Amino acid sequence: MHADTVAEDEEKWLAEGIAGVQQNAYYMHRALDSNNLKDALKFSAQMLSELRTSRLSPHKYYELYMRAFDELRKLEMFFREETTRGNCSVVDLYELVQHAGNVLPRLYLLCTVGSVYIKSKEAPAKDVLKDLVEMSRGIQHPLRGLFLRSYLSQISRDKLPDIGSEYEGDADSVNDAIEFVLQNFIEMNKLWVRMQHQGPQRDKEKREKERSELRDLVGKNLHVLSQIEGVDLEMYKETVLPRILEQVVNCKDELAQFYLMDCIIQVFPDEYHLQTLETLLSAFPQLQPGVDIKTVLSQLMDRLSNYAASSPEVLPEFLQVEAFAKFSSAIGKVIEAQPDMPAVSAITLYVSLLTFTLRVHPDRLDYVDQVLGACVKKLSGKEKLQDSRATKQIVALLSAPLEKYSNIVTALELSNYPKVMDHLDNSTTKVMAVVIIQSIMKNTTCVSTSDKVEALFELIKGLIKDMDGAQDDDVDEEDFKEEQNSVARLIHMLYNEDQEEMLKIICTVQKHILRGGPKRLPFTVPSLVFLALKLVRRLQGQDGDVVGEDVPTTPKKIFQILNQTIEALYLVPCPELSLRLYLQCAEAANDCDLEPVAYEFFTQAFILYEEEIADSKAQVTAIHLIIGTLQRMNIFGVENRDTLTHKATGYSAKLLKKPDQCRAVYACSHLFWVEDQDGVKDGERVLLCLKRALRIANAAQQMANAARGSSGSISLFIEILNKYLYFFEKGNPQITSSAIQGLIELITTEMQGENATSDPSAEAFFASTMRYIQFQKQKGGSMGEKYETIKAS
Repeated sequence: MHADTVAEDEEKWLAEGIAGVQQNAYYMHRALDSNNLKDALKFSAQMLSELRTSRLSPHKYYELYMRAFDELRKLEMFFREETTRGNCSVVDLYELVQHAGNVLPRLYLLCTVGSVYIKSKEAPAKDVLKDLVEMSRGIQHPLRGLFLRSYLSQISRDKLPDIGSEYEGDADSVNDAIEFVLQNFIEMNKLWVRMQHQGPQRDKEKREKERSELRDLVGKNLHVLSQIEGVDLEMYKETVLPRILEQVVNCKDELAQFYLMDCIIQVFPDEYHLQTLETLLSAFPQLQPGVDIKTVLSQLMDRLSNYAASSPEVLPEFLQVEAFAKFSSAIGKVIEAQPDMPAVSAITLYVSLLTFTLRVHPDRLDYVDQVLGACVKKLSGKEKLQDSRATKQIVALLSAPLEKYSNIVTALELSNYPKVMDHLDNSTTKVMAVVIIQSIMKNTTCVSTSDKVEALFELIKGLIKDMDGAQDDDVDEEDFKEEQNSVARLIHMLYNEDQEEMLKIICTVQKHILRGGPKRLPFTVPSLVFLALKLVRRLQGQDGDVVGEDVPTTPKKIFQILNQTIEALYLVPCPELSLRLYLQCAEAANDCDLEPVAYEFFTQAFILYEEEIADSKAQVTAIHLIIGTLQRMNIFGVENRDTLTHKATGYSAKLLKKPDQCRAVYACSHLFWVEDQDGVKDGERVLLCLKRALRIANAAQQMANAARGSSGSISLFIEILNKYLYFFEKGNPQITSSAIQGLIELITTEMQGENATSDPSAEAFFASTMRYIQFQKQKGGSMGEKYETIKAS
C-alpha cells in the first residue's frame, strides 16, 4: 500500500513539474517571438527551476528533463540567431546568463550559450569547455548533477577541439578535448556512485536498480572518448586508459566497476586492448569482491580471440605482447584476491582462457595443459563438484580441446585432462565420457597404442565400471544400454598394424572391461572378442608353439585371452551369448589349424548347453548353432569329430518338443555329409538321421491325433522329403529313389486321410516340392535320369 501511495505522489509531482515547464516555456516562446531577451532568460530560468526537485525517482526525473531539454534546443537556436544578426554579443550573452538567481538554471543556460559561443569561434573551444566543466561542479546533488553534466556532454560532443575538427586550435588542443571528456566522466561517475547513499538503507535495492538505469549517461563519455581522432594508441596507452582505470578502481562501487570495465572493453578497439593488456588486466585484482569479474574478463578474451580469428596477420602481435601469459597471470591474481570466489566463476574464467588459447595458440598444447592445470589447482582439496552450473562449465572446458583438435589422441597428451575429470560427480563423468566417445566416432579417430588406450579408458571409466558411491538403481535402463553400446562401438576404433602392439591393446581393453560387473559384460565382451578375432585372422597360419621369454603374438596366445574373457561373461551368467562366442572362437581356431583349441571351445559350448541353458526355445537355437558351426569344421580327427557329432545328435533327440527334435535330428544329417571335405561322406549315418527324424515326425503325428482327434501337420514329413532330395542329388548311395517314392506316397496318403486337417501352407510346400521333382525330371541329363523313376503326382 505504501508503494502505491509513493507512486501516486510521484505521478502528481511529475505532472506538476511538467505543467511548470510547459507554462514557463509558453511565456518564454512569447518573449522569443517578440525578441525580448530579458523575459526569455527570466522564463527559461523559471522553467529550468523545475529541475531542482528532489522528489522524483531517476525515471520520472528523466521525463521532466527531456521536456526541458526540448525547450533548451529552441532557446539555443534563438541565441544563435540573435548573435548572428548582431542583436547581441555572444560574450555579453555568456556574461548575462550568469546572473540567473539559482545555480542549476544558471548552469543549464550557461551550457546552452556556451554551445553558441564555441560555434561562433569568438573564443577557443578549449577555454569555453574548461570553464563549463569547472562551473558544473556547482551542482553536487547526485541526480541533478548527473543530468546537468549529461546535458553538457550532449551539447559539446560535436564541438570538441579534435584533430581535423573545425574547432581544432593549437597543437595541444586535442589534449584539452580529452581532458574535458575525462574530467566530465570522472565527475559524473562520482555523482553516480554517490546516488547509492541517498535515502534509507531499506530502499537500497530499489536505488541500485534506479542507478543501473542511469548507467548509460556515464558510459556515453567513454564512447565519446573512443570517437576522438586524437586518441591514438600512444595517447590511449599513456593518458586515457590509466585515468579511466584510476577512477574505476578508486570509486570502489561494484555496479560502477562492472559496468565501466565492460564499457572500456566494448568501446575501444581490439588493437588498443592488445597493446595495453598489462595495464588493463592489472585493474581486475583491485576491483571489489562482488564484481562479476568472470563475465568482463571472459568478454575481453572472447573479443581478442575473435580479433585473432578474423585477422590471422595480427597473431605475431599476440606472441609479442605475451597475451596468454598475461591473461593466465591476471586470472590467477583475481582468484587469489577473491578466496571466496565460487567454483563456477573460476571455472568460467578458465573456459574463456582455454577458448582464447585454442583460437590464438592452437599449436601450443603446453598452454592448453597449463590452463587445465590451473583449474585443477583451484579445485584441489575440494569435494567432487555438486553445483550443476560448475559441472556444466567443466564439461565445456573438457569439450573445447576435443572440438578444436577433432582428435582424442591430442587430448590424451594433456596430463591435466584426467585430473580435471576427477572433480566431476559420477553422472557428469558419464556425460563427459559419452562426449569423448562421440568425438571419436564422429571423427573416426583410430587409437593405436596401448598407452593411449589405457589413458582413454581411464577417462571413460564412468561408463566401464561402477564408480565409488554410484547408485545403479537410479540409472535409466535405456540410457545404460546406450552408454554401453557406445563403449562397444569404441572398442572397434582401436587398431594398430603392429601385431605385438595390437595384442597389448587387447590386453588393456580386457583389463578394463572385466571390471565392469555383470550388467556391462554382455554389451562389451562381444566387441572385445571380435576385436581379438580380427587379429587372429591377421595371424592365421602362424606357428602357435613358439617358446621363450619373448613369446611373439600368436593365435594360441590370443585364444587363451578369449577363453578367460568369455568365461567371465559365462559367470554373469549369460549362457546363450557365451555359447555363441565360444562357437565363433572354435571356427577361428579351425581356420588357424589349432585342433585342441577348437575342441576346447566346443567342449565349453556343450558344457554351457548342458548346465546353463534350460529354456526350450534357447535350447533349439543353441543346438542349431552348434550343428551349423560343427558342420563347417574341417580340422577334427575322426575320434574328436565322432565325439562332438554324437553329442550334437544326442542333444537334438532330447529337445522338449517333438517337432524341434525332428528338425534338429535331420539337421544333424549334414554333419555326416560335407561336400567340400574328403572323408566326411557317411551315407549310412545320414540315412540313420533321416530315418530317426521320420520316426520322431510319426510320433508327433500320433501325439497330435491322440490329443486333438485329428492328425497334425504333415509339414515335418515334407521337410524330411526335401532333405532326402538334397542328399539324393549329392549322390548319397543310401538315399534311393524308392525311399523317396515311399515318402511321397506316405505324405499323399496322410493328406488324403479321413482325419487329415487342412493346412494350406503345408499343401503349398508339398506342391512346390512336387514341381521341383518334375522340373528335375524334365531337365534331362544325368540328373533327369536319376529322377526318372520317381513319380511326382
